[in-house]
Amino acid sequence: MTAGTVLVLNSGSSSIKFQLIDPETADAPAHGLIERIGEPDGRIIFHHTTGTEEHLGEIPDHRTGLRKVLEMLEGLGRPLEEVGIVAVGHRLVHGGDRFYKPTLIDDSVVQAVSDLSVLAPLHNPANVIGMEVAREELPDVPHVGVFDTAFFHSLPPAAATYAIDRDIARENGIRRYGFHGTSHEYVSNRAAAFLRRDYGELNQVVLHLGNGASASAIAGGRPLDTSMGLTPLEGLVMGTRSGDIDPGVLMHLNRAAGMDVDEIDRLLNRGSGLKGLSGVNDFRALLALIADGDADAKLAYDVYVHRLKKYIGAYLAILGGIDTIVFTGGVGENNIDVRRDSLAGMERLGIVVDPERNEASGGGERRISADDSQVEVLVIPTDEELAIARAAVAFA
Repeated sequence: MTAGTVLVLNSGSSSIKFQLIDPETADAPAHGLIERIGEPDGRIIFHHTTGTEEHLGEIPDHRTGLRKVLEMLEGLGRPLEEVGIVAVGHRLVHGGDRFYKPTLIDDSVVQAVSDLSVLAPLHNPANVIGMEVAREELPDVPHVGVFDTAFFHSLPPAAATYAIDRDIARENGIRRYGFHGTSHEYVSNRAAAFLRRDYGELNQVVLHLGNGASASAIAGGRPLDTSMGLTPLEGLVMGTRSGDIDPGVLMHLNRAAGMDVDEIDRLLNRGSGLKGLSGVNDFRALLALIADGDADAKLAYDVYVHRLKKYIGAYLAILGGIDTIVFTGGVGENNIDVRRDSLAGMERLGIVVDPERNEASGGGERRISADDSQVEVLVIPTDEELAIARAAVAFA
C-alpha cells in the first residue's frame, strides 16, 4: 500500500460503501460495504489485495461499522497511521445553491448539509452521520465533501427553472439541481479520451443507469440539461423510484386514497419504478420474470425503455445533434437488452448499434456502435470513487 491514499466514503441510511484508493495510479488496495447497520444481521464485505473477508453480526450504528473498517485496514499489515491515508473524501448528495465545488468539511459544512436535508431527506441525513463519525475517528486528516449536484450547478436558467410562482421558488430553493454529477462529469471526460477527441468539442448524452438512473445533455463539457431535478426522484424510471409523474397524481392520491405526504413520499421513492410495476427492482430478476412470461415484468421493462428513449430524443434536440451516447452504471454497463432496445429504430438519426459488439463479453471502456453509425455509442464504466479521491487529495 503506497503513501498518499484517500479513503472514500459513501454513507447511506443503513450502509456505508468505502474504498481506499491511490488517486494517482487508481489502484484500490481495499474496498467494501457495511450494510444493514442497526439490524441484528449486519454484514461487512471487505475486499483487499490478498482476498475477501466477510464479517457477520450486529452493527449497532455507523460509528461501530466504520471503526471496524479502520481495524480491518490496520489488519492489512500496518498500524493505521502508517497506511498512508492523506484525506477522506465524502460523497455528499445535495449541496443546494451553496456547494458546487469540492469543499473542506468543518462544523459549519456539516450543519449546512444537515439543513439541506429538507431537499434530500433520504440522503443528506445519512451523509451527515458519515461525516460526523469519520471526522471523529480520523481527526488528523482533511475531510472533503464532493457533491452530486456540483456538476449541474451551472445549468442554463431555462433548464434549471421550474414554471411555478417565482417568489415561492426563490424562498424555498426550488430549482433543478441534478444528481449523479460526479459520474456524468467523469464518464463524459473518459468518453472524450476514448475517442481521442477534444472534450470541449463533443456533444454527449450520458446515461447513468443503476438502481438510481439519470440522463444528461453535455455540450463541450458543459451540462445543458439533466433528468433529475429538485430531488433524485424526477426523470427516468428507476429501481424503486417513479421518475416523471403528473403532479396531479399526488393530489389525487391524497384526496381519493386518503394518503398523506409521508405515504406518498414512500410510494414514489421506495415502492414505484420497476418494483412498483413488477414486484422486483433488480434487472436480472426482472429479465428472469420476463423469460417466464410475466406480463407485468414485460410492461415494466417497456415503460423503462420508453422513458429512456424519450429522454435520448429530447436531448438530441436540445444539443442540436450528438457525437456520442454513453452508457454507464450497473445497468448501463452490463445490460445488453436495455442498450439495444433504447436505441432501436434510431437509424435515421444516425444511431446504429452493432449487435455483436453490444453482446460481446468483457468489461472496460468499449464501442458498441456500428462502423457506419454517425453517432458513437460507448460503454464507459463509471468510477465516482476515483473522481472523489482526486478531488479530495487537492486539500491534503
